[in-house]
Amino acid sequence: MNITTLGIDLAKNIFQLHGVNSAGEIVLKKTLSRIKLLEFIAQLPVCRIVMEACAGAHYWARKFKEYGHEVKLISPQFVKPFVKGNKNDKNDAEAIVEAASRPNMRYVSAKTLEQQDMQSLLRMRDACVEMRTKMTNQLRGLLAEYGVVLARGICQLRKRLPELYDRKINNGLSDSFKELLETQYNLLLVIEEQIAIYELKMKAIVKEQEVCQRVQAIEGIGLVTAIALAATLGNPRDFKNGRHFAAFVGLVPRQQSSGGRERLLGISKRGDVYLRKLLVHGARSVLLRASKKTDARSRWLMSLKQRVGHNRACVALANKNARIVLAMLLKDEAYRPAT
Repeated sequence: MNITTLGIDLAKNIFQLHGVNSAGEIVLKKTLSRIKLLEFIAQLPVCRIVMEACAGAHYWARKFKEYGHEVKLISPQFVKPFVKGNKNDKNDAEAIVEAASRPNMRYVSAKTLEQQDMQSLLRMRDACVEMRTKMTNQLRGLLAEYGVVLARGICQLRKRLPELYDRKINNGLSDSFKELLETQYNLLLVIEEQIAIYELKMKAIVKEQEVCQRVQAIEGIGLVTAIALAATLGNPRDFKNGRHFAAFVGLVPRQQSSGGRERLLGISKRGDVYLRKLLVHGARSVLLRASKKTDARSRWLMSLKQRVGHNRACVALANKNARIVLAMLLKDEAYRPAT
């Protein structure tokens, strides 16, 4: 059985395999359980294994590489056009191999264990921040129904809640509702404590990661964005240039061109949603302070804002920052701010 390319349709427990030889002829169609998959791959002669970049793909990529195989990950959007007939596991595995046979196919870099650790830390912190926001908004809404309106800011909420649920103070709130407020207050403290722990871990990562320290010198890239970039950019040479990386993040216009007429729409919003959000929000903070500065970058930003508006200027700066980051890493240079 001379397999040169093996496509695997990933799942939780059942995996569909589709193998072809150097002539493109089908030599394997097999269904394996999760337990038997690694055993089969270990006995397989060295070949190219291709999978969709989906849940669990990075784990399997690391495992398969340990046996000497060349592993490639393809974005699901590039596999979909090659699915023949109805969608099922067999057709999906065949489509993966068909997509991998194209000479200009684009692949996704497999993440290392360290990169996944950083990504997991960011996601868990983000979940806690989101939970805190939901809780504070809910508390403000419920208190408003009792005629209690608090000042803006989480600090004001944290300060006022102990006074509101104090049983000794007669403030028009029932004992039952005060008990609920106290429970939510204690839960809020636990969430904030966990966020603080995550942020300490993030600061420790930045001290160890030289890449994070370098990209933080760019205006609009802070602690969280620097770690997100390190978690996404494994090998910078996987990208041709800064424009390629900006397109990967989804910070370039969509096209709807035909008949020689070019029509550019809004940004494509492809790639990592979380990283794109961080880059755009970082650009917003830079743009808010640009009017008070006189350097070349700030002057360019203000001029751009007058021509295209606030939101487009933010996206343009996010695009520029993404390109600067990749240029710095490819050339192994430090950031040189505009004067």
